[in-house]
Amino acid sequence: MRQVQREFPFPIPFGWFQLCFSDELAAGEIRSVHYFGRDLVVFRGADGTPRCFDAYCPHLGAHLGVGGALIDDTIRCPFHHWRFDKQGRCVDIPYAKRIPPAAKVRTYPVIEKSGMIFAWYHPGEEDPMWALPDIPEYGDDAWTPYERREWIVKSRNQELAENTVDQAHFRYVHGTNTVADTDISLEGPLMKVISRSKVGSVDGEADGVIEINVHGFGFGMTRFTGVVETLVLTSGTPIDDERVHMHLAFTVRKLPDSDSTKGLGKAFIDEIERQFGQDIPIWENKIHHERPVLCDGDGPIATVRQWAKQFYVDAPA
Repeated sequence: MRQVQREFPFPIPFGWFQLCFSDELAAGEIRSVHYFGRDLVVFRGADGTPRCFDAYCPHLGAHLGVGGALIDDTIRCPFHHWRFDKQGRCVDIPYAKRIPPAAKVRTYPVIEKSGMIFAWYHPGEEDPMWALPDIPEYGDDAWTPYERREWIVKSRNQELAENTVDQAHFRYVHGTNTVADTDISLEGPLMKVISRSKVGSVDGEADGVIEINVHGFGFGMTRFTGVVETLVLTSGTPIDDERVHMHLAFTVRKLPDSDSTKGLGKAFIDEIERQFGQDIPIWENKIHHERPVLCDGDGPIATVRQWAKQFYVDAPA
């Protein structure tokens, strides 16, 4: 029998992807990370602005994050002390009279908002094609601080994104009482999904609404109403062509009683964490059928796949 290979017919997508949370990058700190199949450094210079560069010096290949230093608004290579400015251009070679024109490091557009740091990745180094939204709940005293979870999943962004509209799996994988009624609309890189279903509560069942706004493959906001008003920020950053680094940040609208807020918030986060944990072994062991056999209760998976094509330089067939 022919062995089916676990391969995906699409490259690493482009878009805005989270590098870290703001409080994970101190002033003057250089962090070494591996995303988009590349070794990178993320750092804050003297002006406090986060930046992201390719990790390797164009001179003789030293890693800027291993022994490198921040000098004012430049990053200095540990090997020969070449210094690169915020645009990645070499501005100082302490032992040379002339700086080679090709002495540059690839840089990535970076934004910091709502307590998160994102980089724009495009394999052709094209400029950002859309903006990320502000999060009105962030910093609002009516909402709790972020509660965070993270996973590394052996899968691809598109596989994870299809779960958003796979309405049947919520019942048969996660054990929900009903299959949600799902509506979807697309606006360029933005996908909006509204799901309505019954959710459990101390009084039995209540009508629950889930509103999801997904901005490309890298960032999504999911707002839950019903039992408790909750916002979940979802970020999936491709590590390479086999793994995705998932960050989830939860915030809950505070109730009059702080103990109730803490208890309901914890119960909700535990449930999302349970469901995500149930999805991981399926994602990590399934294959991608380019022409799946779908039925009328599966939800708009084909619509999501059509939307997803825009995030690839070489779109899948």
